[in-house]
Amino acid sequence: MPREGAAAEAGPDPAADPRTNIYLPRLAVVDRVVDEIADVRTLFWHFEDPEAQRAFRQFRPGQFAQVTVFGTGEFPASLPASPTEAETFFTVRQVGSCTAALHRLRAGDRFGVRGPYGNGFRMDDFAGQNLVFVAGGIGLIPLRSCILYALAHRSQYGRILVFYGAKTPRELMYRENLRSWEEAAGIECHLTVDQPGEGWTGHVGVVGGLFKKPGVQVPIENTTAFVCGPPVMFRFVIRDLTGMGLSPQRIYSTLERYMKCGVGKCGHCCIGVAYVCLDGPVFTCEQIQKLGEDI
Repeated sequence: MPREGAAAEAGPDPAADPRTNIYLPRLAVVDRVVDEIADVRTLFWHFEDPEAQRAFRQFRPGQFAQVTVFGTGEFPASLPASPTEAETFFTVRQVGSCTAALHRLRAGDRFGVRGPYGNGFRMDDFAGQNLVFVAGGIGLIPLRSCILYALAHRSQYGRILVFYGAKTPRELMYRENLRSWEEAAGIECHLTVDQPGEGWTGHVGVVGGLFKKPGVQVPIENTTAFVCGPPVMFRFVIRDLTGMGLSPQRIYSTLERYMKCGVGKCGHCCIGVAYVCLDGPVFTCEQIQKLGEDI
């Protein structure tokens, strides 16, 4: 039998330490909550442990994290904040019990975060190129980080164009960002809605229709495109971009799957031959076409 005090001398159980156990979340604290659109909220937060905060801030645009609401469950969430911004936050649509529980959190409440995970957008690879961002609805959430990163490193890129659409004016995300992008030099921002109203005087129609808007010139040579939105939008936008001559190798998107573990162990996010949590969530259009499943 071990002598008295042996367990204490052995130190803490490594399995109970989130620094060594990949399945344990680190404690995070809500700073404030902002309503974006119907059923979508942004939670600004920080880690209780400054070391965890510093490590997490090394994330890349396009990566994701696993969010734990204690007593309810865990789910994956995009990281819409840019590494160049001071604050960290999640923007989440309420779609089930976990996201509903997250929406009930208020300033000072605690929850758990694991990550960052996934490959993300390697923005250095696109240096010297034109960047075309195309988003529909909440598809702007994962692309916001890339756009802000590119603007923070403006001299590294060519033209930066944003094409964004929603069903109605009330469903346009990140309105402060949209206003600043429409007014700022160094970026071209074009907006559209399917159903006008509420004083809307801008373009009406699908987001791909913005490519043919008078005065708009979509660059093709030396260009990389980033597309994220509903499947029907994705299919038509890809058709439009490739029809204009952009190679599927130069079109990137993010795939959404239930990434239960986030580290390639559970298999829940397997699509054909790829694990979205490890091989993605960022894929080129060419890679998506070869995954072995209809997306």
